[in-house]
Amino acid sequence: MRWFWIDRFEEFVVGQSARTVKNVSLGEEHLDDYNVTWPYMPPPLMIEGLAQSGGLLLGQMSDFKARVVLAKVGRASFDELARPGDRLTYEIRLLSQQPDGAIAEGTIYRNQDTLGRVELVFASLHGPEFEAVELFQPHEFLRMLRSMRLFEVARHPDGTPVKIPAHLLAAENAALAVTTP
Repeated sequence: MRWFWIDRFEEFVVGQSARTVKNVSLGEEHLDDYNVTWPYMPPPLMIEGLAQSGGLLLGQMSDFKARVVLAKVGRASFDELARPGDRLTYEIRLLSQQPDGAIAEGTIYRNQDTLGRVELVFASLHGPEFEAVELFQPHEFLRMLRSMRLFEVARHPDGTPVKIPAHLLAAENAALAVTTP
């Protein structure tokens, strides 16, 4: 992900739901450049934050080997806008899952008040044409997941912690071996 629209995971239940946080800052260029009269975070960026949360929730089910993309925004409604200084909380819940994707519903809160509701459709891309393409360097992807504290809060439905996938740890070790003299 070139742009991160979430800062941290607060809750993560495998195959079910996740809660993430995004702190809106005036230091973010897109806020200042989007509207000349006063800065705010545009709703499409909030939808993307919710989609990133849901995409990681769905991707974790394959140990982040599946290519998960946002396929469609089923519906979206917003009551207010987010401004600098606001704390956004994204709550996403998987409603149905199939081998080729999932449907999820999400709620966006601003400082604990409901800001918007969104329905998202995700696709899991399969086939050799997708398997040959690395969307992210695995060690950098793991670094991102760690910085978002995913593995600190991620749990299976029975409460056991989620472990970091072996292929991501192997990629991290390989990258460390290259950079360490």
